[in-house]
Amino acid sequence: MNQRSARVLVVDDEEGIRVFVCRVLQDAGYDVVMAASGAEAIAMASTLGTIDLLVTDEMMPSMAGHELARAVREREPGVRVLYLTGFSDRLFKEKRVLWADEAFLDKPCTTKALLEAVSQLLFGELLSG
Repeated sequence: MNQRSARVLVVDDEEGIRVFVCRVLQDAGYDVVMAASGAEAIAMASTLGTIDLLVTDEMMPSMAGHELARAVREREPGVRVLYLTGFSDRLFKEKRVLWADEAFLDKPCTTKALLEAVSQLLFGELLSG
């Protein structure tokens, strides 16, 4: 898999964050689709084919990011997950530990931190340069 073939589903109820993450990843060459809620993401996931990476906010109305990740994994067991959260303490309260194919970034995050986390999750390596 390379960046051009990696499909990323970005889910955040805050439009500004969603657009920022989408733009950064598209500029880096990823195939990115966005959803504003867990329910929208689940509906979208069923029509997308393979999803390589789910980038999700943890604290969203109706469905938390870790609940969304569990639902997406039912259909896409190999999906990797990057949680974006301003509340990492709540993420770990709910989840206790992250799986090997999961990571989290505190919000707000820098472009560099986002790209490095995505590269590490998808390819097991940090960006060079």
